[in-house]
Amino acid sequence: MARRDDVDRFYALLDRLARRVGGPRRLKRCTGRMGWPDRGVYFFLEPGETRASTDQPRVTRVGTHAVSEGSSSTLWQRLKQHYGTGSRSSDHPHGGNHRGSVYRKRVGEAIVERYGLHDEYPDWDARWSAIDRDRSVVRDEEYPLERRVSAYLREQPVLWVELDDEPSADSDRAYVERNAIALLGNVGRDPLDPRPPTWLGQDSRSRAIRESGLWNVDHVEEGYDPAFLDRLAEAVDGTDPP
Repeated sequence: MARRDDVDRFYALLDRLARRVGGPRRLKRCTGRMGWPDRGVYFFLEPGETRASTDQPRVTRVGTHAVSEGSSSTLWQRLKQHYGTGSRSSDHPHGGNHRGSVYRKRVGEAIVERYGLHDEYPDWDARWSAIDRDRSVVRDEEYPLERRVSAYLREQPVLWVELDDEPSADSDRAYVERNAIALLGNVGRDPLDPRPPTWLGQDSRSRAIRESGLWNVDHVEEGYDPAFLDRLAEAVDGTDPP
């Protein structure tokens, strides 16, 4: 019961956060001009999915950025990597770079598995260093899948909290991210808010994603520190609307 109570408190904090910032924003409606905090933690929500016992939108991924010492990346820069690249007027509208975003990579993998597209995208999982072919050719071949990934991710609503401390693996941002994932992950436990069979992550190659119900791999099988909820509550109250 303790974990269920903590999950309920976590979602109550997200509700409070949504009221503070004027509700979640679909990623496709986000721009770099929205007045983002420099550093923070973000929570993606799956469109059309709610928790098992309430009508609260269900979290599908937790993430942060700049947790390596010396890193200068911002919250928006990280979200933009997930959003993708290219405008409608460009030669490659709604493309992206899944080698710069693990989230994009994992979503693309699941699309390949669900629709049997292995022959069309043989290099999707490969690093550039392992690919012998011309990069521009590979990018052109992968562009249709990058577009599908962008279409999927840009429909997802996102909430965020401001947590502006120095980049470090021991930062508050890393602490909140790690423990939120550990709290929500269902691997090896009685599942809370299990995903429906239609969730794209059910087709992931990763057992951690399929069983956790999150587009996260790290921390899904770890224990969590309930005290992180107090730090999250402080962050919620310190987050201003854009």
